[in-house]
Amino acid sequence: MLTQPQTPGLPQQPSGSSFRMAMQILPARQRDAMFAIYAFCRAVDDVADGTGSAPDRRAALEGWRDAVDACYVGAAPPQLDPLARHIAAFDLARADFHAVIDGMLMDAQDRPICAPPADTLDLYCDRVAGAVGRLSVRVFGMPPDDGVLLAHHLGRALQLTNILRDIDEDAAIGRAYLPRELLDAAGLEPQACGEAGAIAAHPALPLACTRLADQAQRHYAKAGIVLRRNSRPCTRAPRLMGAVYQALLARLAARGWRSPRAAVKLGRAERIGILLRHVVL
Repeated sequence: MLTQPQTPGLPQQPSGSSFRMAMQILPARQRDAMFAIYAFCRAVDDVADGTGSAPDRRAALEGWRDAVDACYVGAAPPQLDPLARHIAAFDLARADFHAVIDGMLMDAQDRPICAPPADTLDLYCDRVAGAVGRLSVRVFGMPPDDGVLLAHHLGRALQLTNILRDIDEDAAIGRAYLPRELLDAAGLEPQACGEAGAIAAHPALPLACTRLADQAQRHYAKAGIVLRRNSRPCTRAPRLMGAVYQALLARLAARGWRSPRAAVKLGRAERIGILLRHVVL
């Protein structure tokens, strides 16, 4: 029996975000599809980060899985009816929507993610970012093989940048996504690696952050190779997203990783400048 997601509807389009700026340059049909994908991702992310108990959040996420499945048998619930139309139009893979939900389930466990092994972090990045990338490149119209490759590298680059940006915000809710191997190599004591607040405040953390930023930069570089060998129209949106987030990573590195860390974001003028340099010109 279909368990309907307990939500009044999907979130509205993002306001004032880098994502919205990148999607606005798409043709209307593609733009509408991307906003529908965004709304789904935002809805399940809100469940994973919600205030309910972990079992309740997991049950709600499984309800979203049932709702996705219903879209593939012509029985989309009302809140996913717009998404169902784009699933059919762009041949979006059910497995990628499931992967996104699986990633959210990793954030809805009884114990928050804290210093995961590197392979667990990579799986998390693939689910919450790579899968979204695989959905997106179908909408953009990229060749299948290069689309999957771009989703792999750009998805990881963006997610690692998010992790580095949100260290203190994540620590406040008991999460620490930096991989245990980098923390160990940086010299964090084993006991410190079990508590997110201790990780965020540890004086050895900057070395681990620098090495994770290096990993992100390698993914940006490999994504750039894919972008350069594909036609400009189908890569305009991911090109812009990559440029914005790479600039954010550079700003984070310039600020430094030592606690206390001031919040870092790109202003509207800087984002528009990136738009002009990487898309319009």
